[in-house]
Amino acid sequence: MAGKQGQGLETTIKTGLRTSQLNVDLAPLLKMNASEIEERVRGELDSNPALEQKTDPDDEGTAKTADDAAGNDTAESDPNGADGSLDFGDNDDDATPSYQASNHSADDEYYGPTAIEEPSLSDYLMGQVRERHITEEQEVIAEYIIGSLDDNGFLQRSISAIADDITFNDGRFEVEPSDVESVLKIVRQLDPPGIAATDLRDCILLQLKRMPVTDLVEETIEMVEKYFDLLGKKHYDKICASMDIDEERLRQMIEVVRSVNPKPGSGFSGGNSEAVRQQITPDYEVEVDGDKVTLTLLNRIPELQISQSYTKLYNEYNNAKAKTRSQKDAMTDVRDKYNRASNFITLLQMRQQRLFKTMAAIVKRQHDFFVTGDESLLKPMVLKDVAQDAGYDVSTISRTTQGKYVTTPWGVYPLKHFFSEGLGDVSTHTVLQALKKLVDEEDKSHPLSDDALCDMLNKQGFDVKRRTVAKYRDRLEIPVARLRKTI
Repeated sequence: MAGKQGQGLETTIKTGLRTSQLNVDLAPLLKMNASEIEERVRGELDSNPALEQKTDPDDEGTAKTADDAAGNDTAESDPNGADGSLDFGDNDDDATPSYQASNHSADDEYYGPTAIEEPSLSDYLMGQVRERHITEEQEVIAEYIIGSLDDNGFLQRSISAIADDITFNDGRFEVEPSDVESVLKIVRQLDPPGIAATDLRDCILLQLKRMPVTDLVEETIEMVEKYFDLLGKKHYDKICASMDIDEERLRQMIEVVRSVNPKPGSGFSGGNSEAVRQQITPDYEVEVDGDKVTLTLLNRIPELQISQSYTKLYNEYNNAKAKTRSQKDAMTDVRDKYNRASNFITLLQMRQQRLFKTMAAIVKRQHDFFVTGDESLLKPMVLKDVAQDAGYDVSTISRTTQGKYVTTPWGVYPLKHFFSEGLGDVSTHTVLQALKKLVDEEDKSHPLSDDALCDMLNKQGFDVKRRTVAKYRDRLEIPVARLRKTI
């Protein structure tokens, strides 16, 4: 397995901090993902004039493979540093560090987060409200109602509470609950259907009542109105008996219910026309060529150095004595900024070293998965295993893997995806996959109980107990057998 870490500048610095102090300051940096560390570096550059970004591109580092970082003496390396790399040097935190602030070259692909701009639910609804011929008071009430919807489009406040809010906070109108109720009927006619419902039953009924009227739809409305609790518990026999229908008719009615959207507001962003999306910037890239796996630590950290002016002042002040209070203050300020810059560079070097060696250890242990993308090949692995391989303590591995992602030919994965307890030599992922396959292939009219699933897994060679099956089923968000039953 080869590895690379971007081009860099070598800056030799001296730090007065003890290793224990550095490790304390390092902890927050280890937790940061790619976007957060880039922001932190920009903040340091803005706040500390002793720290600057290098502009001379001539200095290049020496390549170091991921397997070398993980302790594999047989790994390949690029002695010319053509890929761009970070040379970690000695793994001795007390030694004078040599740091190359790493980043990809200008023509490399940049794995930046992507956000999609779309209107918020409230903007979308208010746009429809303003197209209707309503009074100013009704528009204010509609705005309060829409402002009381959660992200799924459900109304979270009572009609009387909304009326009181408008009366006492707006000051322009004396609003009664009946006024709010009449406007609520208007809001419930807006798109998407089901909006402003008070609960799931109400949401389903709002959508059913906007469907073309047929005998099937009317019977479905009756079922939801009268027997919703029985439907949720899948007591199908009781529903058939109460409505005097057969199982085929009930199946048709259930399909109508399944055709509605239980969360009509969920397709919109969360607020005020902003792009609201989870943004993931991968911290690592794994490339595969046959059985060869190449690991790259992705980052856009600029190449850093201590400015020549501060280095010159620092050296001058070290050989001089202050004659006045102002000179003493100036010397102290220069030393503080110089030391802060040098310490920050050291911490970045330590962070990059730990991140790379940690991921190298993960890739080495889960090599079969990274080559094939087959999750059944994931091996049991806990933090302690990676800590032993990388040469760090468990707390460091925990921080280093927190909130980090790797992009692979098979998709983008959080690092926590590769950790699991095992059942003997079998990963939890393998058992989960086998359990999911059994449930997917079961007869849904007679779903398998946890005891039956346990017996079948044991026959496949997995030594599991029934309570373990129940725990794994919950982790997969698979309901109990009774709730999986269909007709």
